[in-house]
Amino acid sequence: MPPEAFGDIVRTTRKARGWSQARLAEELCRISERPTVTRQEVYRWETGRRVPRFWLRHLAVALSVPRARLEAAAADHGASATLAAYLPKGDPLAPLRASTGRRVGAQAARDVTARVHALRLADDFLAGGDLVGPAQRELAAAVRIYREGSHTEAVGRALLIAVGELAQITGWIESDAGRHDHAEATYRLGLSAAREAGDAALAGNLAGSLAYQWSNTGHERDGLTLAEAAVEEAGEEAHPKARALFHDRVAWAEAKLKRAQPAMRALEEAHRVLESEEKEPAPEWAYWVSADELQIMDARVYTELRRPLRAVPLLREALNRYDGTHTRELALYLSWLSIAYADANEPEAAAETAARVLALSSEVSSDRTVQRSRVVLQRLAEYTDVPQVRRLLDSA
Repeated sequence: MPPEAFGDIVRTTRKARGWSQARLAEELCRISERPTVTRQEVYRWETGRRVPRFWLRHLAVALSVPRARLEAAAADHGASATLAAYLPKGDPLAPLRASTGRRVGAQAARDVTARVHALRLADDFLAGGDLVGPAQRELAAAVRIYREGSHTEAVGRALLIAVGELAQITGWIESDAGRHDHAEATYRLGLSAAREAGDAALAGNLAGSLAYQWSNTGHERDGLTLAEAAVEEAGEEAHPKARALFHDRVAWAEAKLKRAQPAMRALEEAHRVLESEEKEPAPEWAYWVSADELQIMDARVYTELRRPLRAVPLLREALNRYDGTHTRELALYLSWLSIAYADANEPEAAAETAARVLALSSEVSSDRTVQRSRVVLQRLAEYTDVPQVRRLLDSA
């Protein structure tokens, strides 16, 4: 049998006690009488980034685990069984040691962060084909600032977080442009930056984004595994909006595998955590997560599971109040409504909705809308005896 992973032992036994990472850190401080352990340290142990040699005996007491077991796992410490397996080869963020590197201050990190959010907002209105070039240039520039500049530890961490956020939106844009290989590499780069910075929620967002791409491109089981790893990586301390998003991605992965009950349980968990009390502001990258967006995801999952009686009312309600300037999203959501109508044996309504999908898709440079249009037309092909469908298929 392979050796036990140290991080797995800590995480499993902690959860068996019903403790959060912060609660374990508090217990270690109490036992050791040294107030130097933080939740972030526990996170590093559990994700395989660090093995706490000094704290092994205190961990054994806190978790009621034989010390010998912990020491054996620490001795055999290798790659973490969590998101470490998805990191890029080598260290693409290793600082260059050139003596000519200019000093980089906190303002540089703030500037990169501002450009990240500007890209997010642009993605609300423009498609991947329009944004992929600028996004890739911004990411390359941010990585160059981090690697070539000299900076304090705090500024370096802020830059790493900015690189991770920029990698997430750039990977999303690349995926929308149909450049899936590029997107995967970009997500992995961002994951490396987020984990190096110790930002577990951001790491979860990057992993969840890649999981979503895999679920939609024929790698459904890998998508589910990675979506579940994203939930684990973020932990219970992540903001409710972030946790809701990660559970939604698990729901989608389950739906793509046609696993109805696990998918619906994940949806319920997403709604539950979104209603949790917000003790601090949400990460800026989660600005769009809301109850309305969860409702749309519910409807998409129900459509994927071919449950139109649940999907159609939710989609119609959400689309009635949706911002029509978000052309790509509108086309995508209408595509699920068209398929839900077809599943409900309403081919005329499906054809009418599909016509709107095709019209909107022609206005944006998005591989996602192209692929969804094809799925819709394929679904309607069984209704060729219906005049409205026949006309649509002939024109398409």
